[in-house]
Amino acid sequence: MKKAFLATFLLLTSASFSFAADIVDTAVAAGSFKTLVSLVKAAGLVDTLKSAGPFTVFAPTDEAFAKVPKATMDMLAANPDKLKAVLTYHVVGAKVMAADVKTGPAKTVNGQSAKLTAKGGKVMIDKANVVKADIACDNGVIHVIDAVILPKL
Repeated sequence: MKKAFLATFLLLTSASFSFAADIVDTAVAAGSFKTLVSLVKAAGLVDTLKSAGPFTVFAPTDEAFAKVPKATMDMLAANPDKLKAVLTYHVVGAKVMAADVKTGPAKTVNGQSAKLTAKGGKVMIDKANVVKADIACDNGVIHVIDAVILPKL
């Protein structure tokens, strides 16, 4: 009797809570965005990406950042405004699920437009491929990309 009550209690209480997280916490928990998260912190964007949003973040993996030339990474590390411009170029100020992506320009949070391509069930932003889509967060969605995209600096 006690076990049945406890099981029912746990089922009912867990069903009433949401375990989703914001974009930053989701990226941290994933473990494959260490570079992105450290750069978001360095650029002072944590509070923004933890706010209500909604946001769509095209998130480069650590492997994607490893492909960026060292000189470019050093330049970004030395220039917070350019770092912020690059990071906000990966963010759209709306929640856009992969199935809703339309080919054409998408205005990013940094003010420039990135080129979205939706073809044959695949999505790209500029020349980066979405390799995992629709990671839902409390304040938007993350799409994992295989390259860092760069705005005009």
